[in-house]
Amino acid sequence: MPKAYVIVTEDIKDEEGMEAYGKAALPSIMQSGASILAFDSQPQALEGEWHGTRTVVLEFESAEAARAWYESEEYQKAKELRLAAADSNVAIINGL
Repeated sequence: MPKAYVIVTEDIKDEEGMEAYGKAALPSIMQSGASILAFDSQPQALEGEWHGTRTVVLEFESAEAARAWYESEEYQKAKELRLAAADSNVAIINGL
């Protein structure tokens, strides 16, 4: 089964709210077995316009594991903080 990646772009409106989100989200990420592969406040778009002021890439063992983390009760509590503090795009990308 191929690995899967969750890519999050965030246009942050409330830095303190995002700090609270990070503290709340990290335990659920670690508990899921995911790895944080990238965290960048200045991605270099090669074409078009990139959404947001921060991009995060998480690696999971599978798309099912990524979805289970995203839908978990633990992450749902953190997600509310992110939604209040930033406009975000979140996607699961299947690995090869």
